[in-house]
Amino acid sequence: MFRHIITLLMFCCISLTANAQEVQLNNNHPDRHVVKKGDTLWGISGKFLKDPWLWPKVWQFNRAEIKNPHLIYPGDVVVLDRSGKNPRLRLLRETVTLQPGAVEEPLDKEAISTIPLSVISPFLNQPLVIEKDQLATSPRIIGAQDNRVVLSPGTRVYINDLNEGDGLDWFVYRPGKNLVDPDTKEVLGIEANYLGNARITKYGEPASADITKAKEEIFTKDRLVVSGDEVTTNFVPRAPESLITGRIMHIYGGVAEGGPQSIVSLNRGSTDGVEVGHVLAINRYGRVIKDPEYQKNKNAPSKPKLKELNFDVTTGPDGKKIVNFEKEPVDPSGKIVLEPGMVKLPDERVGLLMVFRVFDRVSYALVMQASEPVYELDAVTTP
Repeated sequence: MFRHIITLLMFCCISLTANAQEVQLNNNHPDRHVVKKGDTLWGISGKFLKDPWLWPKVWQFNRAEIKNPHLIYPGDVVVLDRSGKNPRLRLLRETVTLQPGAVEEPLDKEAISTIPLSVISPFLNQPLVIEKDQLATSPRIIGAQDNRVVLSPGTRVYINDLNEGDGLDWFVYRPGKNLVDPDTKEVLGIEANYLGNARITKYGEPASADITKAKEEIFTKDRLVVSGDEVTTNFVPRAPESLITGRIMHIYGGVAEGGPQSIVSLNRGSTDGVEVGHVLAINRYGRVIKDPEYQKNKNAPSKPKLKELNFDVTTGPDGKKIVNFEKEPVDPSGKIVLEPGMVKLPDERVGLLMVFRVFDRVSYALVMQASEPVYELDAVTTP
């Protein structure tokens, strides 16, 4: 006869007004779910909750547990308990006794991840954003053994200058495109094109190193960045505690539009309060349209003429005059001032994303849900 040993790991009451944010169950939620290999925390929470990113509220994780949550393994059972006044979610762990003194335990003890790590793994272990000033001082490859041009694993290379204590393991990268804030046009950093790894064999001027890994072809003049600490891979989705607004700068994978499991870069980072695990809503910017039945008031002031507008004039390469108008006018609160008869449509939510890596002024996120295609320049904000 089977004997189930059930261990209660954690529970909570689902509050309908927690932090002024309603936590609701899905209409077609199951009563229980057996965790399987390949499941994710986001996917499991989505079976029970309308908003999967409210999982920490449901389980009442504190800040320490959010940074290092309890591990959930294949074979565990998530149960919806309705025996009390408020529904509760319980995480159960079951084992089966086969005979006295022998207990069956699952062999695979790898905990499930919050989101699919296979999708974001190329973005976790290599540096992605290099500060502008760092480029000028980064060590560089100046030559290779036997005058080789293409540097592959096992090749001895020479670095212009490395001192003992600078580090043993380094990433090899080639400067890529500038990451430009779409609003301010400021360069927030330079995205590194990761090429491979190198290990130092001799410090000095020059120093020696061996290429240990090559993702792409490595050449002289390519730069080195010291290998940093391991990044966080154990996180829980949650909304920021303050208002964060930003824009999507780029969608990766050589595509014009994104969807679920697309990786995007944002023009906000740790200096703006962004943290790993933050969930942001993706909003489509509402277009400005003309009211088709707008009746112009005869007493309304006429549209200002060119000489009454703020503009400057420059001379183009062909010698012609170019009129440069100021940006669309806004009032002191930042609201766009529209011409009579023009209407700004409301922004519409088209999806959710979760931040998985953060730099000072740039962060990377995975699109978790999307009801419409996601485009560059779409707005992101605290949901």
